[in-house]
Amino acid sequence: MKNEKYIPALSYDLLTPFYDTAVRLTTREKIFKKALVEQAKIKAGHRVLDLACGTGTLTVLIKNAQPQAEVIGIDGDAKILEIAKTKAKESGVEIGFDEGMSFDLPYENESFDRVVSSLFFHHLTRGNKLKTLREVKRILKPNGEFHVADWGLPTNLLMKGSSYLIQLLDGSETTADSFNGLLPKLMTDAGFEAVEETNLFNSLFGTIRLHQSRKP
Repeated sequence: MKNEKYIPALSYDLLTPFYDTAVRLTTREKIFKKALVEQAKIKAGHRVLDLACGTGTLTVLIKNAQPQAEVIGIDGDAKILEIAKTKAKESGVEIGFDEGMSFDLPYENESFDRVVSSLFFHHLTRGNKLKTLREVKRILKPNGEFHVADWGLPTNLLMKGSSYLIQLLDGSETTADSFNGLLPKLMTDAGFEAVEETNLFNSLFGTIRLHQSRKP
């Protein structure tokens, strides 16, 4: 049974070992994650959080892009964090990994320059999306930035049709906001400024949209 507050990668624990392969083959992962890191403009000395880091692919990419930044990944799944730690070790990069929930982050106020997140928000209920966004805002420094990639409003009927598998796998209750294009509005409702869509990528299972925003 799925946990009411936490949904594993690919929705079920048994599928976690196949997550990296599935994402790589179906989402144009290298392209959209590279674009997400580039738009974040992470600088030396920045403290960066990869929110719901999963197996750590994006976390390692961030650290490789800016070795002089402090990079931390957090996820609610202890099993998937072990995969992330192994991946970081094999990549020869120093990254901190924490176990915790997105809507109750274990960090001090105004302690990060950047927060990034990839293919995560569609796992959350509306209430937990808003709680998570407020937590992200809380831990960001003034003028700190939040950069997110997630499933979004399909660009055409083909993308709309192909997105139904994600809705079936992850549940319409959590995915509806994403596929209805509501994430930017929720970011604004949570108090972020300069919310802007920066890019989009059509994939095998729908349209992935990238957004950026700033804490006032």
